[in-house]
Amino acid sequence: MSLKEDINYSLWCDFIERDFLENRFQEIIKDEIIQGATSNPAIFESSISNSVAYKQQLDMLQANNAKTIYEELALTDIKRASVLLSDLHKNDYDDGFISIEVDPLLCDDAQGTIEEGVRLNSLIGSDNVMIKVPATDAGYIAMRELTSKGIHVNATLIFSPAQAIKCAQALDEGIKESNKDIKAVVSVFVSRLDRLADSDCLNKGLETARLGIVNATKCYHEVNKFENKNIRTLFASTGVKGNELAPSYYIDNLIYPNSVNTAPLATIEDWLEDGIKEPTEIMSEEACNEYFELLAEKGINVENIYSKLLKDGLDAFKVSFKDLLSKLIN
Repeated sequence: MSLKEDINYSLWCDFIERDFLENRFQEIIKDEIIQGATSNPAIFESSISNSVAYKQQLDMLQANNAKTIYEELALTDIKRASVLLSDLHKNDYDDGFISIEVDPLLCDDAQGTIEEGVRLNSLIGSDNVMIKVPATDAGYIAMRELTSKGIHVNATLIFSPAQAIKCAQALDEGIKESNKDIKAVVSVFVSRLDRLADSDCLNKGLETARLGIVNATKCYHEVNKFENKNIRTLFASTGVKGNELAPSYYIDNLIYPNSVNTAPLATIEDWLEDGIKEPTEIMSEEACNEYFELLAEKGINVENIYSKLLKDGLDAFKVSFKDLLSKLIN
């Protein structure tokens, strides 16, 4: 039995690029390796900047402003991905989704995010699209409103359990208000915590590459307390940088029931070759809390880590988006 059938675990691909959509993407769907896909401003910035596959459409769009050009390019890819994933979605309404993020410059503008989410959802016109909204104070308002309007949402850039709770609460309220079978994921970023905290942990005699998994597990427990089957925890930022860990480490250690892992293509390929294909034993919430108490005793302030990572994540997406827009008009 597959992990999908056994525990409702899904693997999504965190990558989109036009040539990829016509080749390897279709193979990994057909081979039942992935059940969905995600994108973000940094992925689009890299794909559009580095692939010749966009040149013809780019040339045709040059009379437009930069954001219009970006949206035409991105929405072409998103629509294509939604078509390729549509059979998966028809067979299992939890899966077959592709995500597109709202303009990252709107991260503190609730009304602007709502309007953009509604507009993008309408332009794409597919039932297997999730609108990605960052987990800011404005984002929580937008998540609730978008789901209440019958739009599937991917809540993103979640680092702390507090963010996970606020997202799950907003999504739970919005989904219930919609009276529709609306789906949502709470995207908890994993590896970035370890990349930031590992040197401190090492200096204080603590195990490295541990905080990300424990924190993600704590967030998973918090989301599950809402008992809404339409909201799943999604583990994001699950690629490994460097050679200290197995390339599929952040997949291998987070194979939990009713969850999703979105990973870069290379990480998925590594997992297929050498990764663990069995459900992970879930760390109890009590054990998670004890770990956080240990960090506090050792003088590691996780709240500072969460704040820095959220700021850095928002800034990075804004920079990628601005860089892309400037390239499109030059």
